[in-house]
Amino acid sequence: MKRQVTLTALAIALMPASALAQSVATGTVGVDGRVAPVCILGDPNPATVNLGQISAASGPRTGRVATIANRTVQLPASYCNFAGSVVTVQATALIVNDPAAPQAGFTRAVNYTATASGWSGGSSAATTAALRDGSNASATGTGATQPLPKVADITLTLSNFTAPGDGFLVAGNYSGAVVVTLGPAAVIP
Repeated sequence: MKRQVTLTALAIALMPASALAQSVATGTVGVDGRVAPVCILGDPNPATVNLGQISAASGPRTGRVATIANRTVQLPASYCNFAGSVVTVQATALIVNDPAAPQAGFTRAVNYTATASGWSGGSSAATTAALRDGSNASATGTGATQPLPKVADITLTLSNFTAPGDGFLVAGNYSGAVVVTLGPAAVIP
């Protein structure tokens, strides 16, 4: 009998583990995260557009706006990680810092068009319409809505340089700016 008890104990010990009654418990752990809506504009290249001498130095247009070739600025690898984004361009005319009212026939402003392309089906454009005294210098334009998240190179083109009334330019250093904004098409209040 001793031998039978020993064999029974040995048989139980050699049984596979699955044959023994086991208790199994499971638990579920949720894992959450989020991604904030983000738009990033690539660094402008070049960061500054130097037009140099902007008045004609000789010929029949001496003293008036010279013919200025279009200038381009690249904003590479710009992106929005959500649908419904737009590019807005705000341009400020080139103005000379001179508080005096310009004499008749003279102007202290140069207008131009700033166009951002490469984001949605169309482009975003703003054409400044400063008066000869430099007032009313800013303009804004918003393009079409981009319906999907996107990564793209945006090209900003500066073109159509003109002076109000085609007047003679007052001497000095002219400066303006273009602000390109990439963001949601509609901001919910």
